[in-house]
Amino acid sequence: MVEGYCVKCKAKQEMTAAKEVAMKGKGGVERRAMKGKCPKCGTTMFRIMGKK
Repeated sequence: MVEGYCVKCKAKQEMTAAKEVAMKGKGGVERRAMKGKCPKCGTTMFRIMGKK
């Protein structure tokens, strides 16, 4: 599982249904990120990952 920060709960949580996505970054560069749901409140969470 991947840990991310939930803005609504204001705490780090383990993401459920986490999957890797590509986000737009500065200068048209794609950035890797993990997208999932908070297990407590169901809010969408993101965690930006490093380069491959």
